[in-house]
Amino acid sequence: MLTAHTRSGKKINLGYNYKKETLLYFRSKEEFFCPICGESVSLKLGDQRIFHFAHKQSSSCSEFYENETITHMEGKRQLYQWLIRQRIPSVLEFYDKEIGQRPDILFKFKEKKYALEYQCSSLPENAFIKRTKTYLKNEYHPLWILSSNHIHQKKLDIISLSNFHYLFLRATSSGNLYIPSYCPEKHLFQLVGSITSYSIKNAFAQTSQYPLNDLKIEGLLEPISEHHLNLSSWMSEIENFKFNLTRHPVKIQNPFLNEIYTKNLNLFLLPPEIGLPVPHSLTIQTAPIIWQTYLFLDVLAGKNPNDLITLQEIKAHFNKRIRRKDIIIRNLPQLVQVTPLLAEMEYLQHLVRFGILIRKGNTEFQVQRKITIPRSNREREEAKTLFYQKNTRILTEK
Repeated sequence: MLTAHTRSGKKINLGYNYKKETLLYFRSKEEFFCPICGESVSLKLGDQRIFHFAHKQSSSCSEFYENETITHMEGKRQLYQWLIRQRIPSVLEFYDKEIGQRPDILFKFKEKKYALEYQCSSLPENAFIKRTKTYLKNEYHPLWILSSNHIHQKKLDIISLSNFHYLFLRATSSGNLYIPSYCPEKHLFQLVGSITSYSIKNAFAQTSQYPLNDLKIEGLLEPISEHHLNLSSWMSEIENFKFNLTRHPVKIQNPFLNEIYTKNLNLFLLPPEIGLPVPHSLTIQTAPIIWQTYLFLDVLAGKNPNDLITLQEIKAHFNKRIRRKDIIIRNLPQLVQVTPLLAEMEYLQHLVRFGILIRKGNTEFQVQRKITIPRSNREREEAKTLFYQKNTRILTEK
């Protein structure tokens, strides 16, 4: 840890760039205590490690400080100094006794109170959610920043993201979703935005890099993204996903394969209107090709032109699939205003723009024409070519 109190109550903050000689003098004259548990702590001034305070091995304060890595301490020290240079009121390792939590940095910006957490190691999902909910309940704005060594780019525009990564997902005031990360070794922010998932672990995304001194707090809280999805790459990855689905069908996907075959559908002859990118597909862990097929089977397939589809009907089928675990929803604790049903509504809005549905008020759609199921590979390829020629602009614009 980087903060401690002296016996007289003076706070020593190692977030500042103290010279070693000054700290050696302090250590010879003072005794240091943990601000949370009150136990005596040691001031470590080695040449190979960052200056820090350490509990004794028998300490009962392990919940907050045990196994804190050098990368973590250095990262939060740099982020603290970054905020101070911008004259943003900040407190390093502030402990809120009322909620029993200690963000790495408490800071205030535009009359809002932020709890910044710089996370280097894996954290159980339930612990992450509990801490985030506690912050929100007590009028903190949580700002979780992931260590950049957790970010793994697979291709130029494809990234591998686990459920742990998605916990860090946050929204700008305009609704853009992104994951902030930071590398203290390179003094570099990496912001992962424009995330469009196509499988449980893989997504198209834009990763933007900013040197620490080139990014201000506004740029971290409100990053601007101009990225547009490469539709040909999306189509290729969807085809690869379908191939791998049949080649290595895992247990949770078998019910999907069984159901479409029972309904006399061929996974490789699904119409091009199924398996489309939508901005909030990341709220659903289940792949778009799967949950959009379920929406087709549950709602669209049985409707004829001029039939009505109600929002209540869509919700009922969606929730039924969730209860049956056909569709798995992601935990996104920082997105309290975002519902997974939004992804389905974005998909239905695509169908409106394709001329398949007509929007009738706020709660109803009317079928204008049915989605045609191809009967052969040739028919499917012809339909796909025509579909993307007509609708590329619709699918790629923000």
